[in-house]
Amino acid sequence: MIKLFQSEQVKEIDAKTMDYEPITSPDLMERASENMTNWILSHFSNNHPFIFLIGPGNNGGDGLVIARLLAEKSYNVTVLMIRFTPDISSDCALNLSRFQKMQGQVKDVNSIDDMPVLTQNHVVIDAIFGAGLTRPIEGLPAEIIHAVNKSRVQVVSVDAPSGLLGEDNDKNNGAILKVDWTLALQFPNISFLLPENEMYVGNIQIIDIGLHPKAIAECTSDYFLIEKSDVQAKIKRRARFSHKGNYGHALLVAGAYGKMGAAVLAARACLRTGVGLLTTHIPKSAYQIMQTAVPEAMLSIDQSELIFSRLNDIQSYNAIGIGPGLGMKANTETALLQFIDKSSLPMVLDADALNILSKNTSYLQKLPENTIITPHAKEFKRLFGEYQTDFESLEMQIEAAKKYKIIIIFKGAFSRIAMPDGRVVFNSTGNPGMATGGSGDVLTGMILSLLAQNYSPEDAALVAVWMHGKAGDIFADAFGEQALIASDLIDNLKNVYKIL
Repeated sequence: MIKLFQSEQVKEIDAKTMDYEPITSPDLMERASENMTNWILSHFSNNHPFIFLIGPGNNGGDGLVIARLLAEKSYNVTVLMIRFTPDISSDCALNLSRFQKMQGQVKDVNSIDDMPVLTQNHVVIDAIFGAGLTRPIEGLPAEIIHAVNKSRVQVVSVDAPSGLLGEDNDKNNGAILKVDWTLALQFPNISFLLPENEMYVGNIQIIDIGLHPKAIAECTSDYFLIEKSDVQAKIKRRARFSHKGNYGHALLVAGAYGKMGAAVLAARACLRTGVGLLTTHIPKSAYQIMQTAVPEAMLSIDQSELIFSRLNDIQSYNAIGIGPGLGMKANTETALLQFIDKSSLPMVLDADALNILSKNTSYLQKLPENTIITPHAKEFKRLFGEYQTDFESLEMQIEAAKKYKIIIIFKGAFSRIAMPDGRVVFNSTGNPGMATGGSGDVLTGMILSLLAQNYSPEDAALVAVWMHGKAGDIFADAFGEQALIASDLIDNLKNVYKIL
């Protein structure tokens, strides 16, 4: 997994890299900028005039190296030095001199009136402030940022959008540049992965700049980004002489009158993720629906015609999933709370099970250790309270996972998984097309399947979330995001397994 670091930690890793290689600061800057330049060359032709916004620090130094390298490739490059302070870092000064020696165009910007008119054909490279920014932007840089935002020109940021702080932006009342691409150096900032900052960050491209592995290993972090290789390492291989009994027996408690679609989706996803046996507990009236829609599933029939009202012996199962389409009738609430009181099996709770829990929050303490819950933003608020910013919700998620010793999957873009020991893992797959009814039911079925197959709760959460997003990406790449429905996620799980 990719470690994610706070801004001060990245400076420490840079310094250790220079010691361990060893490599000088200008040479490390050159290497990083070469890799960013290669990305730019692969995405933009030399038909575009490039405007570089250069600040006085090392972020400006990165921008100047990129400007020189593009100019050497016959790109039309203009450098604007944003003169809001007389100070300039030694690396920035060195690379300004190198750019000027090759007759590069440099213009000092002392006021907003010195800014050129930006057209739709321009590409702006933002190198005013990097990820190390510690306070809101004011003054001349703020005026320039507002002007660029109004121009709607294409913007690529070096390291981080100027003005965006690395973690908490709650009190950030300064200017923040809205960019199309952020070239994150080795690691994305934590703030990049929070919904409130989407308008600033745009598309994130991680640029490997060769920071020393020992320096990265020595720097501790509780934040991670999961990748394909992490999932591949966790996938269990099947023995030639194995049988269905080797792959677990899952119990899915789902569905109520008028809501059986959720149960069908979760059941199909559970089976497609590889469980050996699946039993679905459903109301009497849903018998024909489930038997027809999911013939591979066995049935446990509730005494109620319309709702979940009682769960009898559960000891023959390896894991339990409960919640999709369940409804919130009084008998259902009683049955769920009784189930929590007596169950110690691995389990995942979603949807109406979470809504019932939000009315009975004392039962969070009764959940078996490492129980997985999968709230979206509204369900999270019902469970744990209101929050003002997404960074605050992240802190609340971490504290709740530690307090109740459970695994909390906060669903959304870069779905984040909080572990009972305080670690948080962000997901790297998925797309906006997955914002569709039934998507969460599919995820619940997948997690249940992996739990029943004796994956640890942590691995079940990580693998299911990544595969769920990847299934959505495969469909979106082929047909577009708008056409995606929940069934498409299930249908593409076979393609995800093929990739893995």
